[in-house]
Amino acid sequence: MVFNRFRILSILTAALAFMLACSLFTPVSTPPSSVDSLYTAAAQTLNAMSTQAVVSQTAAPSPTPTLLLPITSPTPFPTFTAVPPLQTVVVTKCDAAAFVADVTYPDGSTVGRGQTFTKTWRIKNIGTCTWTTAYELVFVSGEKFGAKNAISLPASVGPGRSVDVSIPLTAPNKEGRYRGEWKLRNASGVLFGFGSSGEATIYVDVKVGGYIVTGYDFAVNLCDAVWRTKAKELPCPGVQGSQDGFAVRLDAPPMEDGKVRGIGLLTHPQMVNNGYITGKYSAIAIQSGDRFQALIGCLNKANDCNMIFKLEYQIGKDPLQPLGQWNEVYEGKYYPIDIDLSFLSGQKVKFVFTILANGSSHEDYGLWVTPRIARLSAQPPTATPTATLSPTVTATPTQTLTPTVTLPPTLTPTPSFTPTPVTPTETPTETPTNTSVP
Repeated sequence: MVFNRFRILSILTAALAFMLACSLFTPVSTPPSSVDSLYTAAAQTLNAMSTQAVVSQTAAPSPTPTLLLPITSPTPFPTFTAVPPLQTVVVTKCDAAAFVADVTYPDGSTVGRGQTFTKTWRIKNIGTCTWTTAYELVFVSGEKFGAKNAISLPASVGPGRSVDVSIPLTAPNKEGRYRGEWKLRNASGVLFGFGSSGEATIYVDVKVGGYIVTGYDFAVNLCDAVWRTKAKELPCPGVQGSQDGFAVRLDAPPMEDGKVRGIGLLTHPQMVNNGYITGKYSAIAIQSGDRFQALIGCLNKANDCNMIFKLEYQIGKDPLQPLGQWNEVYEGKYYPIDIDLSFLSGQKVKFVFTILANGSSHEDYGLWVTPRIARLSAQPPTATPTATLSPTVTATPTQTLTPTVTLPPTLTPTPSFTPTPVTPTETPTETPTNTSVP
């Protein structure tokens, strides 16, 4: 009997322990309030365990529940309608100009006392109206440098186009820094300036100091060069009228307007279609501030001349490099050339002169007047004896049609600037000596 009670208590204790273990994973229930209730609970637990064991051997596994999320229709993004940008109102002007560059004599350049030089600006038409040759560049304030009050544009310039405008100037004889300002004037006589406001000026800004002397005279030293054409190497001095072409020195050559402006180098290509003549000078040592200066044009009465002047340089055995190229026909004008050679300072440089015929070479008398290396010096130039005038070469007159004035090549970009042709005035300055300033 005692054994039976002990057995029952052992079973009840085990059942109670099992229930306590299960209570960790099941909701907490109200504990039994009496021993009878404990017995009953234990018996029920044993019965449940027996039943569960039987069921677990025969029942199919329950499927794992799947969590189903509600399906929602996607919310479409709102459609945005592009709004056209507000148009910027551009205020346009008929006459408007912009400064592009100083082609020659940039601000602060040094010139000699009394030196004649040519200032060239590149300007652009940013207005809506075409500038005709009735438009002028007009002096407005500062140092005038002996220039005219107004100079006409060299050619018509359409909107968006650029043009080089040149003015011949003469430096004061007193040292110092000088500035002269210029604006444009339209055909109706209305002034307008540069920039967005139309009030800015373009100007000449130079320092005057020392004197300009001739460092090298290409006409005097004509035979320092080797002259040749396609036919052969030419004698120097050349033979005037030779069918092979020639190069000669003239002490008082008349330019297209009949005026004499200094000693000249006359060159003529081989007398064939598209003929040429070229002369390469011996090397010349270039100093800082040196400039190549000359006046170029046709010989007086060479009414049929139509050619290209070409100037190049060479250092050692390097390829030829361009300094400038200019088309020339007989129109009563001449072109001043003024090129800064400072970028060649310290080099020994060979200069090459070339004349190319545009088609027929008939009357292609190419004239280089006072071609030289101009050099700044602290001492005034030494007076030289006046050269004895050599016989003047005059082109054989031919029947002349009214010459066609061609637009200067300023509107076509070239490796270097194209100077504006100068129309001779009633009182040109004659410089018959070898060291005259062009």
